[in-house]
Amino acid sequence: MNYNDWVQLFFERSNALQWYWTLYVVIVGGLLAFSSLRQRGDLITTILISVLFLFFAYKNLGAIGDTTVQRYAARDAVKEYPKDDAPNPKSRQALEGSLVTPEWEGVRNFHITSDIVTLACIWSMELRRRRMIAAAEKKVVTVA
Repeated sequence: MNYNDWVQLFFERSNALQWYWTLYVVIVGGLLAFSSLRQRGDLITTILISVLFLFFAYKNLGAIGDTTVQRYAARDAVKEYPKDDAPNPKSRQALEGSLVTPEWEGVRNFHITSDIVTLACIWSMELRRRRMIAAAEKKVVTVA
């Protein structure tokens, strides 16, 4: 592979990574919207949603991890490419300075924290529905 191919691979992996994060945000947004619009409390549905979300989050994090490793490899290949076979040094220095990849631990921790917050929101909405139903039933019994 030549220098340009490695640079292109780096940005292709960056785009793939962006799609995994976009998919994650869409799924989280959809789950939270679904959970907030539900009228009745249902423990089984909340458990199923939580388990399915955890499966999705696990696989999504794995894909993000694999893609991040691929970005590291492409970035390293670009930086280690022989100096005499690459474009002019000034352009190369500017380009390589922009090939920033966040540390995997920070990405992983952010994803896991977001997963925990998402589950907490889903369960807090379920508990709120249960409290509202219990309060409504208590009012009905008190009135009767």
